[in-house]
Amino acid sequence: MPRELVTLACTECKRRNYTTTRNKRTTPNRFEIKKFCRFERKHTLHRETK
Repeated sequence: MPRELVTLACTECKRRNYTTTRNKRTTPNRFEIKKFCRFERKHTLHRETK
């Protein structure tokens, strides 16, 4: 299947806050998106973790 489940971790507090899916064909690199971190209580950059 081209879609896989990934976990997103906050770059500031390093906690794993979100899970989402991504298409491996269209985004071969690590997935990055700005999301709300409830521990920092602000929008921060979240990156894909293993």
